[in-house]
Amino acid sequence: MQGLRKALALVAAALFASGSIADTVPGRGSERVPLVIGHRGGATGYLPDHTLENYALGIQLGADYVEPDLVATKDGHLIARHEPNLIDTTNVKDLPQFAARKRSVMIDGALVEGFFASDFTLAEIKQLRAVQPLGDRDPSFNGKFQIPTLEEIIDFVKRKSAEEGRVIGIYPETKHPTYHQSIGLPLEDRLLAVLTRAGWNRRDAPVFIQSFETANLRHLRSRTAVRLVQLVDADDVNTDGSLAFNKPYDKPYDWVVSGRAGLFKDLLTPQGLAEVKTYADGIGPWKYYLMSTACKVVNGGGCADTSGDGAVDERDRALLAPTAIVANAHALGLLVHPYTFRNEQKRLASNYQGNPINEYLAFYELGVDGVFSDFADTAHAARVMYLLKHDAAYARCLVDSRSCR
Repeated sequence: MQGLRKALALVAAALFASGSIADTVPGRGSERVPLVIGHRGGATGYLPDHTLENYALGIQLGADYVEPDLVATKDGHLIARHEPNLIDTTNVKDLPQFAARKRSVMIDGALVEGFFASDFTLAEIKQLRAVQPLGDRDPSFNGKFQIPTLEEIIDFVKRKSAEEGRVIGIYPETKHPTYHQSIGLPLEDRLLAVLTRAGWNRRDAPVFIQSFETANLRHLRSRTAVRLVQLVDADDVNTDGSLAFNKPYDKPYDWVVSGRAGLFKDLLTPQGLAEVKTYADGIGPWKYYLMSTACKVVNGGGCADTSGDGAVDERDRALLAPTAIVANAHALGLLVHPYTFRNEQKRLASNYQGNPINEYLAFYELGVDGVFSDFADTAHAARVMYLLKHDAAYARCLVDSRSCR
């Protein structure tokens, strides 16, 4: 797999030595190719999430956008962490000065134990260091990188844009907005204030704001022209390829609080998409909504180990036919940015034959407007292959001239 990564990086570098494909202000509406969105940075397969070092490598590997997940500190600063709970993504549990901060908190109806950003000032957050949260990824960079603020990320991205000679954007997610409102640290206006100071609170800024909740996106729409994206989740994929909706991944949490009936999937029906269109510019669905996978069922109801490797995972599942969601969303003018694309063999359906490039190509051919990827180099290399097939003249123009449009 390491050899594959190096090969993909070389392909991308050789074909596009002068920069990544999408080098204007983003969105497939103004681009001829899908965006590479750096999930938690874009080099998350290699480095700890949400660090400037991750963003730097993700940009170098071809990301057009980097994604900061936003949570609030005790003194109201927005920092980049995947969750309010810092226990899995930082070394906080190893620092004796913070041992007494460990507690249990109810977030979106689930009791969670750990260390929470809202119990720390920004000065204290700066004492922490990021760690790799996934056990099957390289831990050698644990404890080396600081936790950045949103302001630091924007300044960094602007600097990298100037260095790279292309527009690089940010794709912030407001994490658990109802929870943050409940503790007196709402995220939305803080985010808009930072964007305003940066000169990015405008329609043509290289910014998308995303959320799994709906009420905060409606609030944001009333206060900003920045492009908004409705994320759509689920809990798991059943053996037949249908999606499972178990709490707390069954519906937006603001629906739980307001008593609204329905599930996440209702946002992707024709009626749901029409509703989303009233306040957002796109959808960010879990990729299995667009193309799911099913498996051979054995006695007891589980999936068979058809690959014979002793484990049951995506390698034992096969692709189903695509749904109509992309076409339905595009008919309404909504962008479609599915998540999350990863390189590990265990995450690739059998149809992809162990090659992550094949998964990207399948979704690019489906017509998605961008992909969230942990491996921006692979997403970028696959995009090169896709473009050479469909628009070789444009590909050659981009190699020869950065002003190609």
